Amino acid sequence: MELKTAVLTLAALAQETRLSIFRLLVEAGRDGESVGRIGATLKVPGATLSFHLKELARAGLVTTRQERQFFYYSVDFERMAELMTFLTQNCCHGMPQACLNVVETALGTCCPPSQSKPKKKKRSCS
Repeated sequence: MELKTAVLTLAALAQETRLSIFRLLVEAGRDGESVGRIGATLKVPGATLSFHLKELARAGLVTTRQERQFFYYSVDFERMAELMTFLTQNCCHGMPQACLNVVETALGTCCPPSQSKPKKKKRSCS
């Protein structure tokens, strides 16, 4: 992940309502939640919710799908992992794998990798 992309992604999360939406969607897993349920759970009005979901989508943190008349949002866990990797790639005294193993294990227990997307080439940390 490039620095500008990381800044855009972190900026999207640096707002209370968007962070709450993102955390709710992380809990929901790959199936996500309907817009109505997100709004009801967080007590966010429709227009406000729409604005914040658009910002999260623009940052690549969430995806949307339509089923009949309902829209569902879910976290893009691959993008989340890219951000976490970016944030930890220089940690642990130049041994990022020690940190990344913890992150990968945590992600693997709640959100196994999607089979539909090809695996991205891992970046080497030097």
